Amino acid sequence: MVRVSTGIKELDEALEGGIPKGSWVVATGEPGTGKSILAMHFAYAGLRADDPVVYVTTEQEFRDVVVQARQLGMDFEKYSIYSLGWKKEPEAMPQIVVIDIFGLLKVARGLSEKAKEEAPEKARRYAALSVETLIEAITEAYDVLGLLEEGGRSPSRHVRLIIDSMSAFWVDKPVMARKYSYQLKIATHRDNVTALLTSQYAPTTGQAYGFGLEHIADGVIHLWMDEVETAKEVRRHLIIKKMRMTNHSRKAFNLEIEPGRGIVLRQT
Repeated sequence: MVRVSTGIKELDEALEGGIPKGSWVVATGEPGTGKSILAMHFAYAGLRADDPVVYVTTEQEFRDVVVQARQLGMDFEKYSIYSLGWKKEPEAMPQIVVIDIFGLLKVARGLSEKAKEEAPEKARRYAALSVETLIEAITEAYDVLGLLEEGGRSPSRHVRLIIDSMSAFWVDKPVMARKYSYQLKIATHRDNVTALLTSQYAPTTGQAYGFGLEHIADGVIHLWMDEVETAKEVRRHLIIKKMRMTNHSRKAFNLEIEPGRGIVLRQT
């Protein structure tokens, strides 16, 4: 079994060495529990391992991700970064391709123009936060990274895919979450793509916002915090709820976010 490091030592150990290569893993939890920071660790570990990285961020601009990551001991600017939202072509082969809302808007416009050219009478307008746009953007990112053979859509070497967060793609249609999740997995799941996707839980109910993503995932890492009104402090926790193709720890960790280190896990 080939393992892919999460970038967090204690989590790798709890997974018998890391995530099984080719897995689709979902990090779930309410806002503030550390999902985005877990995504940063996973991406940064990929760069350090010489894995190309595709980083989709719908929660914030990537420059904000870079600033926060640096505070947590991860310097993304040491690596060659390219954003699909930029007008210029990359000057050299990048190591990480970013897809933020500006990149998704650019891809959506391109898809809309292509649809109008092919069938003016049935022209379709693509939305930035649609699964079709997301799939096309990921494919374009693979191409920029030099991972596609001519006419192909599957990467030729191992790549890490991060999507933070999937909830943005069904924010106005939560009942469609399962359909969209299947659509994305069918289009992008490959043996040489290891993916980490985040999914929001509603703070009021503690339930997933949209139903279905956890059911099709190979692994689920759940993050939560104690009721702050009762605890009178922020106490975060993490547990591996499932992970196919490997044994894993069944016990929860206390989760701390420390300057210069990022996520630190301690067994409860």
